[in-house]
Amino acid sequence: MANPSPQRAYRAPCPGCGAPVEFRSAQSTHAVCGYCQSTVMRDGDTLSRIGKMAEVFHDFSPLQLLASGVFQKRPFTLVGRLQYKYGKGTWTEWHALFDDGSTAFLSEDNGAYVFTVPTSLQREVPAAAQFRVGVTTAINAKPFSVASNEQVSLLSAQGELPRLPALGVPFAMVELRSTEGEVLSIDYGPALAGAAPALSLGRAVLLDDLQLTGLRDESAKEEKGRQFSCPNCGAQVEVSLATSKSITCKACNSLIDLSQGLGAGLKHAIQHEPVSPLIALGSTGQLQGVAWQVVGFQHRMGHEPGDSDEHFGWDEYLLYNRKRGFAFLVDAEDGWSMVKPTTGAPTLKTGEQSASYLGASYQLQSSYHAETNYVAGEFYWRVERGEKTFNRDFASGKSLLSQEEAASEVTWSSGSRLEGDAVAKAFKLDGKEALFKRADAQPLSSASGMGCVTVMVVIVLILVFLLLIGRCSRCDPNVENCSSSGSRTSGGSYGGFSGGGGHK
Repeated sequence: MANPSPQRAYRAPCPGCGAPVEFRSAQSTHAVCGYCQSTVMRDGDTLSRIGKMAEVFHDFSPLQLLASGVFQKRPFTLVGRLQYKYGKGTWTEWHALFDDGSTAFLSEDNGAYVFTVPTSLQREVPAAAQFRVGVTTAINAKPFSVASNEQVSLLSAQGELPRLPALGVPFAMVELRSTEGEVLSIDYGPALAGAAPALSLGRAVLLDDLQLTGLRDESAKEEKGRQFSCPNCGAQVEVSLATSKSITCKACNSLIDLSQGLGAGLKHAIQHEPVSPLIALGSTGQLQGVAWQVVGFQHRMGHEPGDSDEHFGWDEYLLYNRKRGFAFLVDAEDGWSMVKPTTGAPTLKTGEQSASYLGASYQLQSSYHAETNYVAGEFYWRVERGEKTFNRDFASGKSLLSQEEAASEVTWSSGSRLEGDAVAKAFKLDGKEALFKRADAQPLSSASGMGCVTVMVVIVLILVFLLLIGRCSRCDPNVENCSSSGSRTSGGSYGGFSGGGGHK
């Protein structure tokens, strides 16, 4: 059987500058001239200029137009790009054209990627206002949880596109997620022109799995950090990541809000009692086969419901990799763990004593109120000192699942436990392995060949010792990983708070 002939490209001069504008897909109705940024609309074989597009927001994406790859054994090429903004940040939708002429979108948000293809509902698409965040609804006979319902607007665009919302005009975008890791997006942008909302369905992907070629050459990029004067002390502050929404001043430890841009009046909060992280900001370590850089650090405190006197503390390191996005390395009383925000929506079982995700069941370990007490470095969300969440930690062996509930969103993270010496080795902190040992490193009952009687005597002595020193302990949970009593064993969050998460 003969292979289908490739799609025939259509090329015509730009009405604005005369440069060639090419349409590779018969489904593309708009394009942005790469020379003069004119927005061009195609009607048959006629091109008309309908405006001028804003410059593309510069980011650290390894993707670029004409990069090609393979999705589910189907070759594709990236031919267009849409950049959107909403209240908590920005994200990008790459228009992918398959060799057979069909199209899809590769969504990119803070280094996380979701590949979606067009889909439809078996009924009329409800209005955006009918989707309430956190509510589960049936979509084509399958349960989906409403993850976000945002007003978004087009920030910029490149290349050829099957749809092009009006620049800067807000419209609704709803996202739903399933316990199987699927993402359903409902784009109400086309409704501005009287068309039905556009739907797409997909799941998370890794760039390496897409076998991409033609990526942006990292060695050829000359990323220049943005600099400004600290609004508190005047020292120079440099922003390394294009998507950062918060940063701290290295000179005075002030926490600075970048969410409104550097040209806006920068808000800041003075932080006293700085915490010294075990792993220095800027360090690079090899964890789970990936090179991660430490770009942010936060110390958090928690207390169990109904017991505001007993506090415990833990640390979270924000890690970044150019192709994997962001992850959290968590240092808690009961050990180290590494987690990432989930793409799908885990399901809480009746009574909220267990949760399921991707076919696995997790048992509730602890629930507690959490608060951010100190931050350092850069963050892709607007982090605030004093930010509060309600957390639930679940576990299944070494696999972990965490839910964090804030006033306006629910964030899930999943990952696994790590050995302390493996973390020290990953960041080349040889000779400091003892500093990374945690409560889970060596259970007392298996630490040696001691008999049961000896173990009981040791436990009694330890309890007496703790009672004696409990009255005079100077451990400050605001700046240390400590607990005011020994009754709690879980010791801190399994998951990092993404504070605004990400569109995908």
